[in-house]
Amino acid sequence: MSVAAAPHRRRASDAMLPALVSWAFLAVGVIALAGYALAPPAASESVFAFFAVGSVAAIGYGAVRNQRPGRRGPWWAIAAAMTLFLGGGVLRQLVPGADSSAPGPAAFIPDLLIVPGYILIAAGFIEMLRQRRSADEDPARADAVLLGIGAALAAWSFLIAPVIGQDGGVDPVQASATFFPLVDAILLIVVAQLLLGGGVREPVLWMIGGATTAMLAGDLLFALNAAGADGPRLSQAGLDLVFLAGFVLVGAAALHPGMRKLTEANPVPLHDLGILRTVAIGSVMLAPTVAAALVPPVVVWDAAVRVALTALLTAAIVVRIVRAHHARAQAQDAARAAELAERRRATHDSLTDLPNRELLTETITHWGELANRDGCEISLLFIDLDRFKMVNDNWGHHVGDELLCAVGDRLASMIRAEDIVCRIGGDEFVVALATEEPSALDESLARRVVAAFAQPFQLSVGEVIVTPSIGVARASGPTDALELIRDADTAMYQAKESGRNAFALYDSATRKDTRRRVDLEQALRGALERGELSLHYQPIIDLAAAELSGFEALLRWDHPQHGRVSPLDFVPIAEETGLIIPIGRWLLGEAVAQLARWRAARPAEAPQLHMSVNIAVRQLRGADLVEDVRQVLGEHDLPASALWLEITESGAMQDLERSLATLNDLNALGVTLCIDDFGTGYSSLSYLRQLPAQIVKIDRSFVNGVGEGHGNEAIVRAVLAMSHALGRQVVAEGVETASQQEWLRGQGCDLAQGYLYGAPRPADARTDWLTWPLADPAAATLTGGGASAHTAG
Repeated sequence: MSVAAAPHRRRASDAMLPALVSWAFLAVGVIALAGYALAPPAASESVFAFFAVGSVAAIGYGAVRNQRPGRRGPWWAIAAAMTLFLGGGVLRQLVPGADSSAPGPAAFIPDLLIVPGYILIAAGFIEMLRQRRSADEDPARADAVLLGIGAALAAWSFLIAPVIGQDGGVDPVQASATFFPLVDAILLIVVAQLLLGGGVREPVLWMIGGATTAMLAGDLLFALNAAGADGPRLSQAGLDLVFLAGFVLVGAAALHPGMRKLTEANPVPLHDLGILRTVAIGSVMLAPTVAAALVPPVVVWDAAVRVALTALLTAAIVVRIVRAHHARAQAQDAARAAELAERRRATHDSLTDLPNRELLTETITHWGELANRDGCEISLLFIDLDRFKMVNDNWGHHVGDELLCAVGDRLASMIRAEDIVCRIGGDEFVVALATEEPSALDESLARRVVAAFAQPFQLSVGEVIVTPSIGVARASGPTDALELIRDADTAMYQAKESGRNAFALYDSATRKDTRRRVDLEQALRGALERGELSLHYQPIIDLAAAELSGFEALLRWDHPQHGRVSPLDFVPIAEETGLIIPIGRWLLGEAVAQLARWRAARPAEAPQLHMSVNIAVRQLRGADLVEDVRQVLGEHDLPASALWLEITESGAMQDLERSLATLNDLNALGVTLCIDDFGTGYSSLSYLRQLPAQIVKIDRSFVNGVGEGHGNEAIVRAVLAMSHALGRQVVAEGVETASQQEWLRGQGCDLAQGYLYGAPRPADARTDWLTWPLADPAAATLTGGGASAHTAG
């Protein structure tokens, strides 16, 4: 047995023990009842007292052992009632004439204890029922009343009335004896509600029901004895045997652990009629007719009692029908409400309570069906919040949720009553409208939305401004909802690519570009595992020494169907999808491994080479970049200075605080940091001073035309002067002519790369790059078309 299983088994054993005690008590009680029936009269009284006292003790012990404090009241009342019943039995034995076969006034003395006992046990059962009842409309209440009245009518008609009315008069002693069966009938009503109330019917319920039935039977037999009925009479010992059975059943019920459920709300109100319940109610409804036919009333007071009981029974039946109808109506209303609530949950956004994608699709489909008849045009505005992630990152998701709700409210305030605003995911909203064709209402609304978002949103953190990128798509006649949503989504991306905070109309060319983008994204997933990615290397030359300084590793993708895919096409997809993280980690490992092989093959007296690797924005923001770099350098036993990591200005500026933390850690590691494509981003002296970079790479767009009197020369001179003043070296990218090389060397540019020295090629394409000394770097020019394309990672 495992250690974990041992406590569970002990708990199961602890739960079974009280139930075993209850059944053991009941078994011993049944044996004692048999012994009591066979015992001599002298011993029977002692046996009765012993088991009666034992049952009272069992009730008290069970209440403490099995029930929580605060819910033991009904059981204390039952224990007190049983104690009074025991006292009444003792008085009946001690008071002369109390148990005479012809009872006299002495028979009233035990009733001084028995009557309060009935009141207490009734109070206990009623409190138990109050705590257990789960709903006022539970039909168990009416069914129990029906059964109780039916039992009272049957007892009166067949047992009580014929006996006490034999001489045409009513004896007080006889009348008092009939009181107890009627009280038992009332108790039966209460206990029947417990039994008929649905839910889990614990054995303890049947024990309580059996005890009540035993009390009813005993009191009926006692009433017959008191009335002096003709025929066989049950002895006092026989009556005590019936009452003792009730004592034993109540004691066993109190000892059973299921007794605690009698004071817990029943979670399953019963509304359907079972076979047993139907038969019982049908029998009760026939009781007046059967009683009148078999035992007709012989005196007026007998008829009066029967009429009263029959009237009560009729009223109870009417109440039962009304309650059943009301309960059925309530159940139907609850089912409809639950269905509507479920429908709303399925068709509305849980945060903003706006319609969701499902309801939007249904609405577009419905409008499309009406479009031919009414000649209407369906328009969608697909709205995406620009840089919404920054709101979550800066203030937390709760503020982001505030903003989404505020955006939904603002959009809802700008549309007509017949239009709808939907939130279909994240920070994406759609406004759907149907207008007469042709219409420019969608463009007008898009302009108003852009203008409205210029006003700040009032949030818990203060005023927040967020801009929208909106795609507009239209359809006339029946249309595919998902296709129209996709078209609007496509136009939205076109608006983002155009600079954000604007709207764009959908056109078919955009769909073609989007489909290609989707195809590339699907193909890119798994490209690394399928071996479709590779690295090409472009040499970087030291201009002053005319020496090979190192290489830049550039990512290439060759797909079986798409062919050679440009990094300009697939790298942004890898960035957006997060695929750049595993790809960048693989690229770093491959590039450093190749550098280690080249450094080992290089002559010992030659200057050592470096490897330049682009780092994606996602990598820079991640938590694993520094550790990845440390690990790959350690695996190949390379100094950190041999690795150059290139970052773009715009990438670093998106989250400057986090970027600086990562860059400072890399700088402390000894890695050489480069600012790539300098001049195309912020190009601020203050930013250049903040970033711990040792290298500045001038973008090819500025190198083009230098040495020929082009206007770019002034820009390159300024970058060189600024970088050198800050102690940075400069690499000129895109050097393709000897005149560019000589002009850059004359201006003091440190390093250069470009097609003049070689196009990016696989590692085994040219080994003469590694020879030393390199007499003429320009002689290493390789043939090959196309522009050098950088990739982050």
